[in-house]
Amino acid sequence: MQPVTRSCVARSLRCETMSWWRTVLACVLVAAAIGARAAPAPPSTVYLEELTWTELRDAVQAGKTTIIVPVGGTEQSGPHIALGKHNARARLLAGRIAASLGNALVAPVIAYVPEGSVNPPTAHMRFPGTLTVPDATFESTLEYAARSLRLAGFRDVVLIGDHGGYQASLERVAERLNREWAGSPVRVHAVLEYYQASDREYARMLERDGYKAGEIGTHAGLADTALTLAVDPRLVRTERLRSGGPVEGTHGDPRKATAALGQAGLDMIVARTRDAIQRATARH
Repeated sequence: MQPVTRSCVARSLRCETMSWWRTVLACVLVAAAIGARAAPAPPSTVYLEELTWTELRDAVQAGKTTIIVPVGGTEQSGPHIALGKHNARARLLAGRIAASLGNALVAPVIAYVPEGSVNPPTAHMRFPGTLTVPDATFESTLEYAARSLRLAGFRDVVLIGDHGGYQASLERVAERLNREWAGSPVRVHAVLEYYQASDREYARMLERDGYKAGEIGTHAGLADTALTLAVDPRLVRTERLRSGGPVEGTHGDPRKATAALGQAGLDMIVARTRDAIQRATARH
């Protein structure tokens, strides 16, 4: 048997020490991994439908107590704009508005809105693909969306609409619920400034840039097409841009529309609506 030397003892002690530190390091790494799984970073989305119910609960408790209900509509917009134009625009803009507010989330888009009669077909219902519901059905949908969001803990329910035909319904629902909830801290706000900015104010902006009212139009013309190009160019069939007139569902001339023109409009709509929401919720 070989004698045990001091160098052997030292090597043995060094090996034991290194092994101990490796064990400690491994435990620390495992604990860190477990902690990371137990406390994930909060999701960055502002869209309610992309959250789990516990993430939504935590977001409300953390101060996101304003909820935007974007209302769109499924209707014809000439031969060159997809039927879901209003829904895509309302969702995108609501998301940007919520992000600029900092304390808001966005409910799913309401895509079924009053668009005219079915029998006989009137207004946009004369064109395939347009979907309609009665005014009472629409207002009931808005009402119960607001009731559901109140139950989830939201204190300010904001209604914004991308279509001109139902703005009065937004006001009626807000007034009715606010009377009922007068003794509670929850309020419903029909923010009509959103539509006013996208319709009247954007048209005035284009007129100042030299475009004529006949080009800008009131439906599927220059203004409508430019905004849609800025939201999602896939929704616009650029090879079909022409001044088709009412027979084709177009009121205006979309041929000079560009995404850059539309982006200026989107930025203005976001700013005007954000300011209006802040005023409404500050008064409350």
